[in-house]
Amino acid sequence: MKKKHLSGAEFEEHKKRAEKLLFEYVNVTMWASVVIIGYLIWRAPSAYDAARPYMRVKADYMLMFTQSILGVICMNLPRHLEKQFGVKIPSNMLVLFVIFLYCAIFLGEVRSFYYNVKNWDTMLHFFSAGMLGSLGFSIISIMNSSKRVPFQLSPFFISAFAFCFAVTIGVFWEIYEWTFDGVLGLNMQKFMSEQGVQYVGRAALYDTMKDLITDVIGALAVCIYGYYMMRRYTTKWVDDMQLKREKPVKKEIPADTADRSQHENPDSGLPSGCIK
Repeated sequence: MKKKHLSGAEFEEHKKRAEKLLFEYVNVTMWASVVIIGYLIWRAPSAYDAARPYMRVKADYMLMFTQSILGVICMNLPRHLEKQFGVKIPSNMLVLFVIFLYCAIFLGEVRSFYYNVKNWDTMLHFFSAGMLGSLGFSIISIMNSSKRVPFQLSPFFISAFAFCFAVTIGVFWEIYEWTFDGVLGLNMQKFMSEQGVQYVGRAALYDTMKDLITDVIGALAVCIYGYYMMRRYTTKWVDDMQLKREKPVKKEIPADTADRSQHENPDSGLPSGCIK
């Protein structure tokens, strides 16, 4: 049996359909989590029970609820950015972004993969740092090709910018976790066990420092690769992940309308009989 070979247009159509299904699935999952967890917050006890060490309390569900709300906002953020700033976000980047949100929020927090799957948090930080590093290359590439920039940036500077960009976002994320842990009594920085036992000394800093070090390693790996590829005078690897500015669509005047207007009053462009 011969396999059917898809044409370029058919392949793109199947790709867009799969991307839409993925987006809708993750979006519905996030909204369902918000509704269900909102109900569980109301039913959950306020404090841990020693007789039931694995019982979830309001603080646990509040963390899931906050992360799910954040996930819903982030899911719809790319569409808003595209409309607001006229930027086209490539589908490859959107797919990776959606998969990351699903793994980090739904699987990580709601399904407790952070606790039940070894090094789940570390893998996500490494992945996100690499993705942010690629985004940094994309941003500086747009600036580098702009007519407003009167000079060409070196591969080393572009790589250094992408590295600093990715690591800085990772630092802001840890600040976000630290802030909401204090305000809402959450445990995003994992300074206590799942049963509510607080760690002491370096153990309390372990998760935060591990995340920052992983961010540095992930960003560094992508930036070294990017620098090496640019030294070989190729940017094909980042082109598929690069943000693009959409060119404004020029409205074309029908030829018959332009000819008729010019015929009526060739001097001023006004219809005949109008006073100049």
